[in-house]
Order: sequence, then structure tokens, then C-alpha cells
Amino acid sequence: MELITVKDKDYSGKRVFVRVDFNVPLDKNLNITDDTRIRASLDTINYLLSQNAIVICSSHLGRPKGKPVLEMSLEPVAKRLSELTGKQVKFAKDCIGTEAKKVVDSAKPGDIILLENLRFHPEEEENDETFAKELAGLADCYVNDAFGSSHRAHASIVGITKFLQDKAAGFLIEKEVNALSKLLENPERPFLLIIGGAKVADKIGMIRNLLDRVDTIITGGVMAYTFIRANNWETGNSKVEIDAIPLAKEIYKELRKRHLEFHTPLDHVVADKIAEDAHYFTTERGTVPIGWTGVDIGPQAIEEYVDCIRRARTIFWNGPMGVFEIEAFAKGTIEIAKAIAATNAFSVVGGGDSIAAINKAGVADKISHICTGGGASLEFLEGKGLPGIDVLKK
Repeated sequence: MELITVKDKDYSGKRVFVRVDFNVPLDKNLNITDDTRIRASLDTINYLLSQNAIVICSSHLGRPKGKPVLEMSLEPVAKRLSELTGKQVKFAKDCIGTEAKKVVDSAKPGDIILLENLRFHPEEEENDETFAKELAGLADCYVNDAFGSSHRAHASIVGITKFLQDKAAGFLIEKEVNALSKLLENPERPFLLIIGGAKVADKIGMIRNLLDRVDTIITGGVMAYTFIRANNWETGNSKVEIDAIPLAKEIYKELRKRHLEFHTPLDHVVADKIAEDAHYFTTERGTVPIGWTGVDIGPQAIEEYVDCIRRARTIFWNGPMGVFEIEAFAKGTIEIAKAIAATNAFSVVGGGDSIAAINKAGVADKISHICTGGGASLEFLEGKGLPGIDVLKK
């Protein structure tokens, strides 16, 4: 996929509207608990600063439903961005109107501005033309570096490009598209797909689109229990996506037809409740006893899955193997993360929980590519065009 990128443009002295994904987690004291998404766009921001541009960053944070919510203000992000860039970030208390215009008009080349949360206005998610025109009026050109939001046809992602014809992809978008394209365009075999987490329905399109490319699929988390139930095996009190059982059965049929390797866990860690003080044990087989809840894959499953990982030359992982946030139930997910890090395979990890898992395992630097957008990466691998990427094609 050929994209127009920031390297194709001259930004000297120009006001550049940069759509970033600063949708970071905040604790109850409004402290940022993980600044990965801010760091992910630093290459683009620093490059534009080196080009003597005025950098106008914009983002959403959370789901404020079209009105200002104090706990979802981007002001804490402005402080963190100042620390990371070593420059004082000017914060505008709105993203449009007099307040935003005043801050932009006072800026000089080499300055960074962060606009307030775009989603404090309902028009952002509605892709409202008037709102998009107001955003565009702040700048001379547009750069999108928010891969995690590029599957949304929102005003700051798509609508704005109607009014700012000078547009380009940032370095993060370019990296994301290149890495994910490697999974779709002649990936080195064997190709291993690792799927966990909750919703089969969210991943069914991706699974179907990758069936011609993958050699092996392994499953964990709620995803695995749904497939286990689709085989009419016992899942106890484990969370199962009942509505997705017919989809799981269809996938089973397709896998058999193609003679692909498909694994659900050979054994499980099961608990009487999902809590730190739960009673738990490891089953001897790949079903979950009545009255118990599957919370992790067991040692036999780990051994089998690690073997699949060792054999792979290309790996895509989306979704944890269990309730890894609780230490006693984290082993399966952490061992998968460590095994991927130990291979020479081209590895891509997507989805917030999977990223949290590789960070917890301390192996993030050993992964070939970490996707910043879970939903966007799934839609890309499903073969769908992403609205925010399509408008940046050459």
C-alpha cells in the first residue's frame, strides 16, 4: 500500500494539524498509568518540530458522549507530552472556537499545541462537515498518526481532509500499515495465529480472511471456551459467547476442510471465582468441571502452544490466554509472551490486553511490531479498508 507520508512534504513555517491517539489510561487522581500511545507518536512530532513547523496535536480520550467531562480532559496528557519532548506544550481548553484559535495564533514555528478532547463535541463522531471545517481552519496541512482511530470515519480522521488537501501519514501509521501488510502479503510460513480475549464475533472476519495464509491457530481466554462449547464439551461456569457458537462451528468446518492445525487448551487452570482470594486448581483435560470457571491455560496447553510458537516463522497474537491481571492466573499469558519474544519469527502483537501482557512479561523490545490499535488492526487484517488510511493513499 503506497501512502503519502510526512517525508514527502515540506512543513517549514507551516501549521500542521496532527491527529494522534492519546487515548491513555488515567487513574482516579488523573495520573497517566501507561504513556505508550503518547510515545508512539513522538517520532512524527519531533520530525515536524525539526522541520520548523507549528505542531497542533488533537486526540480523543475516553467516551465523554459529546460533552465536556473533567475526568476525560487531555490536560494531564499535555503535561506528559511536555516532559517527553522537553518543550512546553501549549494547551487549548477547546479544540475549536475562539479558545483554540487564540492559542494557535500565538504560536511560533517549533511550538507544540495540544487541543482539548475532540469528543467533547458530538460532531466529531458524526463526521460533521462544519466541525471538520473549523478544525481545518486552524492549520495549513494535515498529518494523521492515529492508527488506533483510523477505522472510524470521524471529523478529525476523514472530514478534515476535504478542507486540508495537503495531507500525509505520520511515521506510526506508516509503520503499522507496513507491519500488518506483511501478514497479508505473502507471509513467511508457517504462520501462527494466536487468539484469545473475549469476543469471537469481533475476530471472525479476521480469522476468515487469514485462513488462506495461516498454518496453525491456537486459542485461549473466552475465545477458547466458546470453541470448546461449540464442540459440545463441558465449560463449567466459564464465560462463553453463546451467540457466537454457530460462528465457531462454521470456523471448525472451514478448518477441517483446509486441514489446518487448530488447538484449544489441553488443560486449564480453573477457579471458584475470579478474585485474588479464589480457590483454584489445574484440570487434567481440556474441559472445565461443572461449577468451576476457566481462568488460564494449564501446563500441558502451555507446552503445546510454546511448541507451535517455536515452529512458526510469522506470528500474530491478539488477546490474552486468561485473567492475567490476577497473578495466580497470569502464567499462561506470560509464558506465551516470553515464547514469542524468544523466537526469530516476525511477530506482531495487537490489542490493549496483549500489549499489557508483553509489558508485564518485560519482553516488549523483543517483539517485531506492537500494534497501537486493536480494533483498527483487526479490521485491517479482515481486509477492510480503513477510512483514515484510504484518504492518505497516493
